Amino acid sequence: MLTIGKSIRDAIVAHARADHPDEACGVVAGPAGSDRPERFIPMANAARSPTFYEFDSADLLKLYREMDERDEEPVIVYHSHSSTEAYPSRTDIAYASEPNAHYVLVSTRDADGLGEFQFRSFRIVDGAVSEEEIVVPEDGQ
Repeated sequence: MLTIGKSIRDAIVAHARADHPDEACGVVAGPAGSDRPERFIPMANAARSPTFYEFDSADLLKLYREMDERDEEPVIVYHSHSSTEAYPSRTDIAYASEPNAHYVLVSTRDADGLGEFQFRSFRIVDGAVSEEEIVVPEDGQ
């Protein structure tokens, strides 16, 4: 189960919509071993693609050094799908390298803002995908 504050959930959705039609991507870090997503870190999609995302390798190295200095880890790795449902693609599964992370996907195919967006979370370990429940308490709870 993923417990994520409303403000972080809303920030992920806003980033996904802002980068549409390209896929957005980023990380939410939290204290190592806590499973608490606390620090929203939007990243640039180095691929600048509507069908693929890629973290810039220099930015990713900088992020991991920063998280190490702060005793943090990636609690959530997120990205958007601009024209398909919020479910990991074969490429997403192949690139999933954080076995303890929650992989959050947002579908922005409702870019006109009139439809209901999809916000889903998965665990991806050794190529196996399992969807998990998401709990969004009001911030401060």
